[in-house]
Amino acid sequence: MELEEYFMTNSAGKLAARNKIAGGNRMELLLFRLRGKQLYGINVFKVKEIIPCPRLTNLPHHTAEVRGVAHVREGAISIVDLGMAIRQPPIENPRDHFVIVTEYNRRTQGFLVREVDRIVNIDWEEVHPPPKGSGKNSFLTAITQMDNQLIEIIDVEKIIASVDPLAQGVSSDILTDDIKAIANQFHILLVDDSSVARNQVERNLTETGINFTSLTNGREALDYLNSLADDGKNIAKEFLMIISDIEMPEMDGYTLTNRIKQDPRLCNLTVLLHSSLSGIFNEAMVKKVGANYFLAKYDADELARVIIGEIKKAAQAKR
Repeated sequence: MELEEYFMTNSAGKLAARNKIAGGNRMELLLFRLRGKQLYGINVFKVKEIIPCPRLTNLPHHTAEVRGVAHVREGAISIVDLGMAIRQPPIENPRDHFVIVTEYNRRTQGFLVREVDRIVNIDWEEVHPPPKGSGKNSFLTAITQMDNQLIEIIDVEKIIASVDPLAQGVSSDILTDDIKAIANQFHILLVDDSSVARNQVERNLTETGINFTSLTNGREALDYLNSLADDGKNIAKEFLMIISDIEMPEMDGYTLTNRIKQDPRLCNLTVLLHSSLSGIFNEAMVKKVGANYFLAKYDADELARVIIGEIKKAAQAKR
């Protein structure tokens, strides 16, 4: 299927196809190039359309990576030079290239790329964390291989945070003294491969006063939970809840949730899926895998309200 046809596909048919892919611990990856032959990828689920780069209007007081604003179907959106965002030279003559229009963290934005290659379907087990030597300043969230070629999957949340930081703490009227006094009695398991996303949630949990353990992918989290269960721990008492991303190397959040809910030792653990993916697709998948909550990233107050609600329920149960 041509890329243009893919993004014009009937929405009901696309929803059914996406359910099948995600339910099988698989993903569709849009491949593109910035400079040279290196292939990069982002999850197709976050892509709204691919268009030739429209006319750009310069924006004052923006970082250099933002090449301007363009008018597309949703109205005016910022166009980020993805090459510049990962510390490459700017893409010359933008009008000769393409914009990938995406929806991340409840916002629509465009990413300028040199060329779009194709869409591939891969198993999350074939997607791995970036090499440890890549360092904390790396903009990679994962890597995979296809046809003997390395594909670098970009941490788009990190790029967005560097271009347009989201500085949002929990509102003081939500965090009451009563909650702060008892929050440290509870423990949350946080699972997210994006360092930026983990830091956002960790700040939220720290403000709330709750204890937490952070892990980086679904496979790591499931192994950790299984090891605790093997030691005779009551998982639902060990953790107030688990907050998990959906897109993660080796095992995605849907598969992790399904494994948790199918295991009698783990099934009572409350699961919140927290993702930059949004829309009706996720609502259907949340029901399918049995998650207790779904929240689109990132609203600090919204997340805090769910956590506080679980703290209140757990405190009431202790009485």
